[in-house]
Amino acid sequence: MTTQAHIDEAVPLQTGALDDWRSYEGVRTRRMLAFCIDYTIVLLLSIPVAVIVFFIGLLTLGLGWALYGVLFALVALPYVGFTMGGPNQATPGMRLMGIMVARTDGRPVDTMLAMVHAVVFWAGNVILTPLILLASLFLDRKRLVHDMLLGTVVLRTSALR
Repeated sequence: MTTQAHIDEAVPLQTGALDDWRSYEGVRTRRMLAFCIDYTIVLLLSIPVAVIVFFIGLLTLGLGWALYGVLFALVALPYVGFTMGGPNQATPGMRLMGIMVARTDGRPVDTMLAMVHAVVFWAGNVILTPLILLASLFLDRKRLVHDMLLGTVVLRTSALR
């Protein structure tokens, strides 16, 4: 469900920020640093979840321990979905680096699109590991392959002011 505050935050994107070259200056480096920050947070959040999975495994006579195979995804998907799909349109790491994700049509990113963004990124890295990052050298707006497929861009929040 989209709130009024969610809609209001998308308004600056309609004023030409998506077409301004300054919106993308330094985004590639900031994005990589944000990735490192976010996945450090996800790893730290995985520790208490791992403890919970341990006890689930004890209660289910070991069957619950199969969740360890998908533990990282169990933590990362909601983390990305609720932060990137939230009112700030950015994960905590992205906010620290001064970047945000936006849709090219100007609408706000919702939770589902944010989670699909993460899954397509992970799948793309499994298949085309070096090409995912190299694509930003050649694609417009310094986009990655999954950004292009999903109709999103990552831009500097300072360009919106």
